[in-house]
Amino acid sequence: MYHGVTPGKSAELQSEVADDADGRADKKERVLHTRVPAVLEAELKRFAQNLRIPVSNLVRTILEDALSVADAASENVEGHLKRAAQQLEHERERLKRKVAPDPLRDVFAFQTLTLAKSASCVKCDKRLAPGDRAHVGLTDGPAQPSQARVFVCDDCLPKG
Repeated sequence: MYHGVTPGKSAELQSEVADDADGRADKKERVLHTRVPAVLEAELKRFAQNLRIPVSNLVRTILEDALSVADAASENVEGHLKRAAQQLEHERERLKRKVAPDPLRDVFAFQTLTLAKSASCVKCDKRLAPGDRAHVGLTDGPAQPSQARVFVCDDCLPKG
């Protein structure tokens, strides 16, 4: 059984363009041949007969709907994955804050100063350039080599 190729209304999924004899580019419907089991063929024919439409229209509609559902499902899955990744990032940051010791735990006072050398805020890791105003944390104990000076920016300075 052979079907003729006839021009018709273009569906969104039909994007193939063919040149006809005049050199014009018109959208054409194409015939797609496929093998299906006899049981599936009988079901498709019975269903098409009940709907009173040609089998080819039924198959086309089923394929278009399946592609639409697949597109929607992939967009939905992508959205879920992005939200899950954001939630994981948020939880990781929360756990980091919980596990990491407070860099200001031994500081009893702050002295405001103008930096002569570059430094970083121990709370937010903001770069502090020479000439910037900053606050040095004062502690009772001996300074440890890993953190000899504790600088904080204006935004991270504890209030009250």
